[in-house]
Amino acid sequence: MEKFIFTINGNKYDTEILEINDDKAQIQVNGITYDVEIDNTKKKAASPVARVPRPAAQSSATTQTIVKPRAAVSDNAITAPLPGVILDVKVNVGDTVTAGQHLLTLEAMKMENNIDSPKDGVVKSIAKHKGDSVMEGDALIVVE
Repeated sequence: MEKFIFTINGNKYDTEILEINDDKAQIQVNGITYDVEIDNTKKKAASPVARVPRPAAQSSATTQTIVKPRAAVSDNAITAPLPGVILDVKVNVGDTVTAGQHLLTLEAMKMENNIDSPKDGVVKSIAKHKGDSVMEGDALIVVE
């Protein structure tokens, strides 16, 4: 459909709108595909917002696409859900953590996002520290 290049905090993101159906869309950011919900209301959203124009066949009004950040777990590594900067790390290597425990704070798109442990375990390593810039998918902390 339509391609865009967004620059956020100096980082460029190649995006493409693959499909839009009513309140759902499929977009691709730097080669990764996301299914997102479109909020067609004109209220201000509390989550990060990207403005996306509708295709010419539909209304020319813009819509708000809300993508809620979520940390992913891969091989015991908790990864960055979106690009940003580490504001604070709340744990140390060797700490025992429980599911839901706050591990670090990630600033992304001028919003602070808490990254919590998805499981009980022990912190085996910390890959990123306060002040480090991260890209989506970068390993942050390994919990085994």
